[in-house]
Amino acid sequence: MVLPERVERSFWIDGDRLRSEPVQGAELVVDGGWLLPGLVDVHTHPGTESRDSPFDDGVLRKHLVEHRDAGVLLVRTPGTAARMPGWVDEDPELPRVRSAGRWLATPGRFFPGFGRDVGEEELVRAAVEEAEASAGWCKVIGDWRWGEPPVPQAVLTAAVEAVHAAGGKVAVHCQTAEGCRNAVVAGADSLEHGMHLEADLLDRMAAQGTALVPTLSVFAAGAGPRRAGERTAARDAWLAGWEASPGNARAAYEAGVTVLAGTDSLPCGTVAGEAAWLVRAGLPAEAAVGAASWSARSWLGLPGLVEGAPADLVAFDVDPTVIPEALAHPSRVILRGRVVA
Repeated sequence: MVLPERVERSFWIDGDRLRSEPVQGAELVVDGGWLLPGLVDVHTHPGTESRDSPFDDGVLRKHLVEHRDAGVLLVRTPGTAARMPGWVDEDPELPRVRSAGRWLATPGRFFPGFGRDVGEEELVRAAVEEAEASAGWCKVIGDWRWGEPPVPQAVLTAAVEAVHAAGGKVAVHCQTAEGCRNAVVAGADSLEHGMHLEADLLDRMAAQGTALVPTLSVFAAGAGPRRAGERTAARDAWLAGWEASPGNARAAYEAGVTVLAGTDSLPCGTVAGEAAWLVRAGLPAEAAVGAASWSARSWLGLPGLVEGAPADLVAFDVDPTVIPEALAHPSRVILRGRVVA
């Protein structure tokens, strides 16, 4: 059974492409079960394991293999400590990658030296440069600490307009109400995290196609330590934002906003846990699974399971839209036409 269409269909693989007609000499690798387009993590940062460790090719490969073995066959990397090396796209053993160059951080708005530090007056040029040097995306740190101003609205708007004019797209890190508002009004293509996102922005997001990547699982993991920490205004604001985040994700979905699954955490290959959090937030199970599969692939410009599509697919013994926890346990993983797990 093929998802999301819920129809019985047979596929053959010809090289790295799916075919609906028999291919001579084909070997049966999946018989029955449920077929999904390869899973997708739209917010992951492979290549480094801490702010104190440099971007490393060996670590990058390790992280991408972790994604692949879990059935995550397409990743978007919205910001890394270095531009994605060219060998990643050439390696048939690794997931397909949509990179966004280095994080773009204006003064005081990120970990110093971890991304590309630029002045506000340089942001427009830098955003275009990173988009053109990557897979067409760039990532702007739109805000940082609570109680401190985000990137000015006019500056962020100019950056988004310049990247769009160059044919690229912009992801914006935002966790404060003002930062979220600036990103939406600027016309950003995606809000990363969206903590403190206000409900009156949702219709505009839906109308202009701004997606929300709420990264619920990483916030859920950090909530306990935050609650146990010293009570400060920043800590209380963070917790308030986290407590509202699942409801925001549900409200965004109900308003017609594209809500997608991104982990923003280690280990890699855990997007099934993010999909589970979307279900817990109140999204229908099919929408949550789609956020980590067919919906995310379509949003990133790749087709699902259709004639001539890339042969990137995962098989399951049970329907993951009925039993979402099954998403973490594919029975087969096929990347570029080859069985890899």
